[in-house]
Amino acid sequence: MDTMDKLDIETNGTRIHVAQRGSGALALVFLHYYGGSSRTWDEVAKALPDRYRLVATDHRGWGDSDAPAHGYRIADLANDAEGVIDALDLKRYVLVGHSMGGKVAQLIASRRPTGLEGLVLVAPSPPSPMLLSDEERATLTGAYRSRESVEFVIDHVLTAKPLDAACRASKSSRTA
Repeated sequence: MDTMDKLDIETNGTRIHVAQRGSGALALVFLHYYGGSSRTWDEVAKALPDRYRLVATDHRGWGDSDAPAHGYRIADLANDAEGVIDALDLKRYVLVGHSMGGKVAQLIASRRPTGLEGLVLVAPSPPSPMLLSDEERATLTGAYRSRESVEFVIDHVLTAKPLDAACRASKSSRTA
């Protein structure tokens, strides 16, 4: 997101990092995938007109948000996002969620909060719990432990086509 204001919001006992731009009456609230951050949405934000207020969060434990010892259920992430929405006093907003962020967005929408005007789901995880084998869970847990594992996830899980060098560097520069 071009010239983003960055701030931290304390909600649900956790410091959540937020990047925002614009001042439109309608806010687009971006929720990232497992392993992402507010930076996930940079290229999308650059393509959007200035008439929207853009808000992108780092889920707890990712990006520049705090990583508490516990509290990583989808409900916890949804509560954090709602806390950010309340703290920013957003009156009209659309939730935009990718993968795990889509699951978070669906839970928030199911609560029918005041001000929610829409939902954009980008390859969302299903709203039901994921049933994973121990091996699959171990693979997912270790997906971001090294630069090599991050590159594997970027190349074989998250992207449909190769990222250009500049985007690839920005997406993986804060890993191991």
